[in-house]
Amino acid sequence: ATKAAAASGITTLVDMPLNSSPVTPTPENFEKKILASQHKLHVNVGFWGGLVPENSAKMTALLDTGVLGIKAFLTHSGIDEFPNITLEGLNRAMPTIAQYKVPLLVHCELDAPHDDLHLLAENPTSYQAYLKSRPKAWEDKAIELMIGLCKRYNCLLHIVHLSSKNKIEDINATRKQGFPLSVETAQHYLFFEAEQIPDADTSYKCAPPIREKNNNEQLWQALEKGIIDFVATDHSPAPPSIKELESGNFQKAWGGIAGLQFALPALWTKAKERGINVKKIAQWLSENPAKFLNLQNQKGKIAEGYDADLVIWNPDMSFIPT
Repeated sequence: ATKAAAASGITTLVDMPLNSSPVTPTPENFEKKILASQHKLHVNVGFWGGLVPENSAKMTALLDTGVLGIKAFLTHSGIDEFPNITLEGLNRAMPTIAQYKVPLLVHCELDAPHDDLHLLAENPTSYQAYLKSRPKAWEDKAIELMIGLCKRYNCLLHIVHLSSKNKIEDINATRKQGFPLSVETAQHYLFFEAEQIPDADTSYKCAPPIREKNNNEQLWQALEKGIIDFVATDHSPAPPSIKELESGNFQKAWGGIAGLQFALPALWTKAKERGINVKKIAQWLSENPAKFLNLQNQKGKIAEGYDADLVIWNPDMSFIPT
């Protein structure tokens, strides 16, 4: 399970599956990743730590390793080694994370029973059934919870891959009140629309799911207004076998999209249609992520004294991914 935010030559990975340690809830796992990555990296990489129930009272040791911040799931992550954190665990861990002044990145979904859950079991190849199985309410309740905890502990909170429009105003209000809250969305929530996703094509499966056109239009507007800070891929590659491409079973398929290689072309394609210029694209993909990573004095700009991380591209060229 990987999580990527690219910032002009920066690629920050969460839970990069190196060696036998796919997640980083302990200093020992962090050291394993450092060793496993030696002489194998071709880009700048930084690691996030993982918050799980077992280490929620032991954050100091993990934070002392120099991880960029801490990642947590409020629902099952998709891998058993990275169980979701509980409210009790958040209350234990967040005061320590706040002291270190590093961000807590949270996958915001709180799963709960609802009337449409049975639809996916009955129609496992239906995208609409999958969409209804993870309603906006799951995401909205999780964001409400985390906003409350952000205010209580004044802990740097980052909401990853926002897909629901419903809490955009609450996010904006919290930021205006001066609390340390940031948020990202992903290219696939801006590029695709649920109405256009065919049944049995599990390449579109991700969590939270790709939502409806009207919802995604609200994400675009929040991004243009600066309420959403930047766009990150939530890069989650998987071999075809666990994506269930042949069966088309959304219930069984791995929930992730391999999007890092399409970060620029996908975002530019839709942004160009909206009359958005390249300067904005640079802010969303480079400048603002660099600020988030506290690298604003060396990354994210073409300026004297900054690293010369340059992208050369043809904005008028088109291609079909295969």
